[in-house]
Amino acid sequence: MATRKSIFITGGGSGIGRAVAVHFAGKGWFVGLGDINGAGMAETGALLPPGQWSAHKLDVRDRAAWETALADFAKVAGGQIDVVHNNAGVGVGGQFVDWTPQEVDLTIDVNFKGVVIGAQVAYPYLKASAPGSCLLNTASASALYGTGGLAIYSATKFAVRALTEALDTEWGDEGIRVRSLMPSFIDTPLLAGPASANTNVSKRDRVIEAGMEFTPVETVAQCAWDAVHGARLHTLVGKTAKQMAFAAKWTPGYLRKRAKRLMEVRAGEG
Repeated sequence: MATRKSIFITGGGSGIGRAVAVHFAGKGWFVGLGDINGAGMAETGALLPPGQWSAHKLDVRDRAAWETALADFAKVAGGQIDVVHNNAGVGVGGQFVDWTPQEVDLTIDVNFKGVVIGAQVAYPYLKASAPGSCLLNTASASALYGTGGLAIYSATKFAVRALTEALDTEWGDEGIRVRSLMPSFIDTPLLAGPASANTNVSKRDRVIEAGMEFTPVETVAQCAWDAVHGARLHTLVGKTAKQMAFAAKWTPGYLRKRAKRLMEVRAGEG
């Protein structure tokens, strides 16, 4: 049995995944990075203590790659995986009718299918290290209310939320926690590119135009730590996420108007 805890993080080459890796490594955990970006994983690794991490090339849409990555990580981690963080994701925006078939497939396959495959492949490892093991899924504040201008992205995050709730029910008696993070806008590379294939305006600029706040990525990392060790099923990250959760429950009409305004800003209409 491993004497130190271990966590495997998809999307570990940048953004939230990198911040979570740094945070957990700082607590003495052995960290596995999974990403299609080898250079990004090397950059993350440079921030971690030597001998306390490993990198695994991984396309989360590929079941065989998942099986290889977790098997290899378990070996270097001392035979045990305590947490698998399903974090890899893509962000595409724009009006629903403007989404290309390629954007639709990529968003669904990475944001939801990749999470499903990860959960299935991770299960035997998490069961072996239970009680106290955890599957942590990165959802989104977009899983609180359908977000215009992000229709398919939002739908995939609703699916991640539902999967989290279902698996926590199924796996809870086996000592496996299943948790989600619901961040609002985090200033990561995910926001750097164009909102969609039909615009040169970045997703980050759209958020700024809408007057939304950015939550520091380090805050997400702390929330990830709290989620893994706590009893809360969904962890809201950032002021916008908390406001959306309140509005979805108590003032859905206001939230609908706000969502429409954000959609108009994304479309460049206001």
